[in-house]
This record gives sequence, structure tokens and C-alpha cells, in this order.
Amino acid sequence: MARTKFVAGNWKMHGGLAVNLSLLNALRAGMAGVKAQVAVCVPYPYLAQVQLALAGSPVAWGAQDVSEHAQGAYTGEVAAGMLAEFGCHYAIVGHSERRGYYGDTDEVVAAKFAAAKACGLVPILCIGETLAEREANITAEVVTRQLEAVLRRSGVAALAGAVIAYEPVWAIGTGKTAAPAQAQEVHALIRARVAKDDAAIGAGVQILYGGSVKPGNAAELFGQADIDGGLIGGASLVAKDFLGICAAA
Repeated sequence: MARTKFVAGNWKMHGGLAVNLSLLNALRAGMAGVKAQVAVCVPYPYLAQVQLALAGSPVAWGAQDVSEHAQGAYTGEVAAGMLAEFGCHYAIVGHSERRGYYGDTDEVVAAKFAAAKACGLVPILCIGETLAEREANITAEVVTRQLEAVLRRSGVAALAGAVIAYEPVWAIGTGKTAAPAQAQEVHALIRARVAKDDAAIGAGVQILYGGSVKPGNAAELFGQADIDGGLIGGASLVAKDFLGICAAA
């Protein structure tokens, strides 16, 4: 089945009201002719600004994380229902920086995935291996374990309304990129694991590549059979670069 290409920007902890507005206006203006789905995932304080700036445009928006809890005494956390009130369509869960710096375990990520789904958000589930894990030849084991935590918690049907992002941790912000064939190999493995539980969902789920995607390498990466777009970090902060990647998709 034909899958729509999808490009999601992850601003990480960058931004400011003035610089955001300039970037968002440029994205709005540059979407003519872009056939891919496009979204930006922004820091929580900017969701109101983004909602206002992108309303009525083809660009969707989302958050970079979400609490596993619906409400309660969880100081500093943000619930999925709150994100929905700001028009969020997406929520990233399990980004390698959340797993690595903040200790999000596979189980916590699975709970965040479920919380996002419960409020009608589309989770962008990030999975991927570190350099040490790749060098130890356990990439398949690592991504399968991370994926199966979500399958155990929510079931394969939940992936019908979700997105998976494969992000080799060794290629994030390092300038290194997995060769298209390397990336395709892992994407195919992920799709096959989903298809093992449900062939139709496996065939239909969007799987993005996240790891130093740039306008110059996007077309070749996105041309691989099982790569359906990208989760874009640094390049999503530069309108020309991000729009170039969207055009490639």
C-alpha cells in the first residue's frame, strides 16, 4: 500500500518568540507544492504561539514529550489532554535524549505512548541503538525490545494510528548519517516485526528516519522502500533547510 511521506521537525530546546515567528511564517509561505505531511514539535511554552501562527495552514504541530499521567500531583509534567487543548496532533515519545538524559525506560515510554493515544494524539515513537550497541551487533535486539514494550502495553492495533521513528543514536547531532542501505535494513526489520502481529498495520505504519537528515541526503534516504520520511532535528530550525527536506519528501 502507498504510504504518505511525513516530515516532522523537532526543535528540541531551541526557540524564542521572535525567531519562532520568523521561522513559522517562512514555513507557512513555503508549503506550496509540498506533497508530504509536515509537522513541527516545539517546546511546551511555544504551543500557543504555534497554534496561532499555523492555524489553517497545512503544517501540523506537536510536543516533544508527554506525561504518562492524565493529571495529578506531578509538578513540572504536561498531560496529553493539555496538549490536545493547544491543537497538538503529535507527541514525540521515547526520544533518545529522554531515554538517555532523563532515564525514560521502555516501560515509561510505553505508558507515555498509551497516554498520548488515550487523548487522541498521534505518538511518534522513537526507537534506536547507541554506537556501542551497533558495534556490538545488537541493533536488531535493541529496536525490537523497545518496540515490543509498546506492543505489550497497547497492542499492535495502537500502531495503526501512530508513527515510528528510527533514530540511530550515534547519528543524532553528530553529523554522521546511517548509509541509506543501513537505515533501510533497520526500517525493514521494524516493519517486519509489526507485520508479524498484523500484516496490514505493518504495511501501513509510517516509519521515519531520524539521524542528521539534510536537504542533500533526504531524497536518497526517503527513496528507500521502508523509509517514509524523517524526524528532523537541527535542520528544522532553518526554514530553507527544512523546506528543502519537505520538498525532497
